[in-house]
Amino acid sequence: MLLTAVVGGVLALQAPINAGLGRATGQLPAALVSFIVGTLLLAVIVALSGDVGGLGSTFAVRWYYLAGGVLGAAYVTVALIAVRSIGAGGVAAATITGQLAAAVVIDQLGILGLERTPITAARAAGVVLLLAGTYLVIR
Repeated sequence: MLLTAVVGGVLALQAPINAGLGRATGQLPAALVSFIVGTLLLAVIVALSGDVGGLGSTFAVRWYYLAGGVLGAAYVTVALIAVRSIGAGGVAAATITGQLAAAVVIDQLGILGLERTPITAARAAGVVLLLAGTYLVIR
């Protein structure tokens, strides 16, 4: 959990970094460059880890398990554009709120094989509080 929180904190830098790159290259090219750099780094990490053989099973999964890259590209592109108008805090707040709201529904429905977790009053209150916090950060 601590490592996830640390990465989440560092992730707050992603939108302003990509926006800076976007000022030099344009917004869509900046998103592309961001993914190319990330892809190259991951290729090195996979090669060094010795897990290259696992790539052979890539297309043995249902198509929607390959959608993660599309979702990541959508996030990076939208965040790169939105950071200029709502700032890094606004992007982070809106992202976290959207993620939590969707995750609560995903858990409730047990989507993609997850164990079903009911929406409780406490979980709903958490989403409402994040919505309120996002409003306060962006306004």
